[in-house]
Amino acid sequence: MASDGGFPASFYGEPGVLGLLANGISAFLVLLQNFHGARTGVPAEGVENILAGVHLILIGGLCQLVAGLLSFRKYDHLSGTSFVGYAALWASYGATRIYLGANQQSPNPFNESSMANSTFLDMNTNTGSINTTDIPLYIKESAIAGLVPYILLSFLLAFCSATVNYIMPFVFGAITLTLIFEAVGLVAGWALVVSGILELLILLFAIYGSSALLIKGLTQRYVLKGFGNPLFNVLLLGTTNAGSSQSLGQEKKKNTKYAEPMALGFFCDTVSPFIFAFYAFHYFPSNSVAAIWITINSAAQLLSSYYAYLRQDCYHATKFGLHCMFWLVKTWEEYVVSATTGQIEADNVRPAMVGNWFFLSAALVFCIASLNKDTLELIHNSFFALVTISTISQIPVKHYYMFFGVACSLFTLLSFYGTFARLINTIAEKSLIPVGPQPVSNESLQKHLSYLKKSKLIEPEDKGAQIPDALFYLCNGLAALSAIHNNQSNLAFFDLTVPWVLIPGAIMQAYISRLQVQGGQKFGSVVPSFYVAIWATWCWFRFAGHRLQLSTESAYGFAAGAIAFLVINAFLILVAAYGNLVNLALITVMEVIIVCFLLSTLGRLPYQLEVAMLAIFAIICLYGMLASLVNGMFSKTLIPVGPALIKDKKKNKSETTYPCLIANSRETSGLLKIAKLLENNGVCGIPTDTVYALAASCKNPSAIEKIYTIKDRPAEKPICICISSVEQLVAAKPPFSPLLWEFMRNVYPGGISCIVPKGDWLLKLGVGPAYDRVGTRESIMIRVPDHTATAHLCEFTGPLAITSANPSGEADSTHHDMVINRLGHKIEGVLCDGESNEVVASTVVNCLKIDEGAISILREGCVPALKVRQIFERVKNSML
Repeated sequence: MASDGGFPASFYGEPGVLGLLANGISAFLVLLQNFHGARTGVPAEGVENILAGVHLILIGGLCQLVAGLLSFRKYDHLSGTSFVGYAALWASYGATRIYLGANQQSPNPFNESSMANSTFLDMNTNTGSINTTDIPLYIKESAIAGLVPYILLSFLLAFCSATVNYIMPFVFGAITLTLIFEAVGLVAGWALVVSGILELLILLFAIYGSSALLIKGLTQRYVLKGFGNPLFNVLLLGTTNAGSSQSLGQEKKKNTKYAEPMALGFFCDTVSPFIFAFYAFHYFPSNSVAAIWITINSAAQLLSSYYAYLRQDCYHATKFGLHCMFWLVKTWEEYVVSATTGQIEADNVRPAMVGNWFFLSAALVFCIASLNKDTLELIHNSFFALVTISTISQIPVKHYYMFFGVACSLFTLLSFYGTFARLINTIAEKSLIPVGPQPVSNESLQKHLSYLKKSKLIEPEDKGAQIPDALFYLCNGLAALSAIHNNQSNLAFFDLTVPWVLIPGAIMQAYISRLQVQGGQKFGSVVPSFYVAIWATWCWFRFAGHRLQLSTESAYGFAAGAIAFLVINAFLILVAAYGNLVNLALITVMEVIIVCFLLSTLGRLPYQLEVAMLAIFAIICLYGMLASLVNGMFSKTLIPVGPALIKDKKKNKSETTYPCLIANSRETSGLLKIAKLLENNGVCGIPTDTVYALAASCKNPSAIEKIYTIKDRPAEKPICICISSVEQLVAAKPPFSPLLWEFMRNVYPGGISCIVPKGDWLLKLGVGPAYDRVGTRESIMIRVPDHTATAHLCEFTGPLAITSANPSGEADSTHHDMVINRLGHKIEGVLCDGESNEVVASTVVNCLKIDEGAISILREGCVPALKVRQIFERVKNSML
């Protein structure tokens, strides 16, 4: 609901309240067990561990995850990264307790596998005899390997948070010390008492911090100290590096609708390889518990891919999806080794596995794609390629794990530095921590990548269409290459192959299907969803069949399913003929692969044909991934994917038919057409200096109400007004202070919206009948776009009520085609101006208390908050 004196509570939401409380309560749960174990001398056992683990997952994991997701949507880089990272920590800690409790036998203080309890209280009995009849779980060693990277990253978060406020550094610092003593407590029980004291401090700091944020959200000012002022200015960490700034600013537009997820991606790339390094160096020989930590951390990395997708960042969405998939596949392959096949048998069958080569090929593609990024990005991709090389199955067993451990260690160090650099540079909005210059300019890279292009192809209408496509090709190519085997393969090979086919082909592809649904891509979710079923069934029958002990009758059932797959895929071939040649080739080869699957259910599989088809399929996917990634990065067709085999003649005829009136912003007649529609109670899409907006005339309150229906916009969210210039505002003679007038003259026209007090002056401005339909009861937000067409339109119509031209909750419209396609059937007209100047909306500044010497940033948009505050300070000082 809207507050009495300002904008709605949705603008003021403080996810930090939930995040801090989740940390405090989670620490309190661990504190209770630590103190209870220290007082009674009885460590937690069985159900007690399971219940504690469940609570940690629900509170420290899920609740804090929600806080992190909301922080990303609030454009809070630090809180988003911190809360999602800590959510992964508490969830991993909780899952370890559950695993421990489920595997504990009756209390036996001399059984090492049962003594590594979730509070890890060491009763100094580990020197006793070990029950050799139990399989060692190595929970203690695995937990140490998981805690150490989080200790380092937590310290990093504490340091970075000191550049923002002086509450979070104490919370995150206390968490860092707690994790240190929790790790020490695995081998020395006294440390858990110290850990309990620190956990109490976490709770106290978290309560104070959440209270301060909650009161700030309710009162819209800082009542309790701690937020609003940093411990030290982030600019003290260095001076802007010109070369790095060039690479950071290489894109004309910057999407600030969501916080940058790059730091979170590097964060996760620090944790997973660190745990793998411990495993590769044989600190713990069983991967059972480590698999939990890496899986949860990989889920967090998948979120970084998702938010990169929401930011229309094809490169990072695909990169972090690739890394997530790699860590998942490797950890569950090693889990199969630990739990099923055994190391000796695995070493014998691994040379026949070829899926690693696709990971290496994909890593090399990213090395090429990052040539126009900063040097840190290129080096990071190169070291990831080194990690993939270290996992090549054909490496002699004697050197396999040593090579893998060294590569993971180097990659961990680089990722840790990358986390620090990305966090500080995004907080400061400039390159303070060196990341190196651009190795290759955009123009040079585009020139070299476009050599394959023989003819100019029509660019896709949807600039983000390739974002999920690159991941789609990546997942299918990896699954196909990993599925290659011959009729001599033994059961251990099948066991090891399951994660290589199931994770990319089914699990990760389900994520891609979700992206396709959200983005409304050409195939929607049909192809990835269908291929999820194919690879899951393939894995079930071909590789897990011996474990499931499938009968002959079951094989006939799979044969019937394969026939259904053939029919559906044949239909998809027909549809793909209207698309590009790469998709058509991919789906056609899949038809032959399904035929091979059908023959395998009947016991008549031609292995040579299947191997050839799977290899061709993987090659097509590799090319498709390269083309989709590059074309998506540059929003143009540089690497050809081929024309449609079948031309849609009806489509060409209907191209001039639109669901609403279309007007050209460069023609006066176009402006007059839109103005007439607005005068006649219409709602139209118009360009601004940021993104496209829906507009209604303030003379027609009913048209403003229609906007809410068109967008499915919540009724409690107010709509702002748009005017042509500050002079138009001056003519209405609002009772603004000299400071407010001077501030507005410095920010208008431009991508900043100011919230000011409402009054009768709005009637003079021309708002009139719409007075109660715009803003809140006490305030109104005013936009003065730096856009010639919009300014002239406002001169024709008077003040306009505007809001972003997108269905509520979806991405902003950055091209008039997006407005037409998404909302054209609901509105009367669109003023076409091509691609927008920005990809996010304006920055919203609350000026209601400007006379008290304070402004607040309610939404950071195309203009950075730091720049807004600099303008305000300059204006305020000039008024003294």
